Amino acid sequence: MALIATWLFAWLFVERLAAAIRAGRATGFGMLIPLVFGVSILLFWEVVTRGTHVPQVILPPPSQVWTRLIASLPTLWADFQQTFLKAVLAGYIMGCAAGFAVAILVDRSPFLKAGLLPTGNFVSALPIIGIAPIMVMWFGFDWQSKAAVVVAMTFFPMLVNTVSGLNAASSIERDLMRTYAANYWQTLFKLRLPAAAPFIFNALKINSTLALIGAIVAEFFGTPIVGMGFRISTEVGRLNIDLVWAEIAMAAVAGSAFYGVIALVERSVTFWHPSVRGRA
Repeated sequence: MALIATWLFAWLFVERLAAAIRAGRATGFGMLIPLVFGVSILLFWEVVTRGTHVPQVILPPPSQVWTRLIASLPTLWADFQQTFLKAVLAGYIMGCAAGFAVAILVDRSPFLKAGLLPTGNFVSALPIIGIAPIMVMWFGFDWQSKAAVVVAMTFFPMLVNTVSGLNAASSIERDLMRTYAANYWQTLFKLRLPAAAPFIFNALKINSTLALIGAIVAEFFGTPIVGMGFRISTEVGRLNIDLVWAEIAMAAVAGSAFYGVIALVERSVTFWHPSVRGRA
């Protein structure tokens, strides 16, 4: 009964706070809503797993996961460096940069636009479990093969979104640039790229989660004895489920922080966009 009452109180608190924020009576409390919601889920998880004696190999309580996380910090940090700081960041930068550069070339060529974009949609639908073993065979077992998987996963979302964004500027705006005798590159940098910025940042945010997922899954198919995916796959076999959840928690925090940084950069760059002004 106490658990139900706590859950209902948290629900009511979040509802009232959300209504106050929408009405403009409570500013600066937006982060409090997901915090309260997350704490209530962890409390419910803790009480249910301990109260019903759920076996550890099925679902350990959050307190046990936290204890294992603190005790395994050196191992988790080594896995984080191997997966995120090497494979994810390298593949993310190369994939997004290549997708953006090719999008500029595609925009200049109707032939490439007609032929490459359908191919991009096809490649984006390829399953990662089919790409990862091939990349491991091509680039070896170290982080380079995982970065190659990340490049393959992030290239086409950036390409498709950038091409769509470059077409976002209206014909009236383009005609105005022509009346100013602006050439292609002047129109690109002063009109079309600013108009495409929301699309580009949308691709960057999508790729921030795809990159981490791709690198972790790729490590299931061959890696040195370090990495998030390697640790998850091996510790599941050893029934160390609390360490598996610790790796999952670390990956979730890293992915959320990565996404949040890109979202903050987006708000500072596209401050003029109506969607950003509406959240200000």
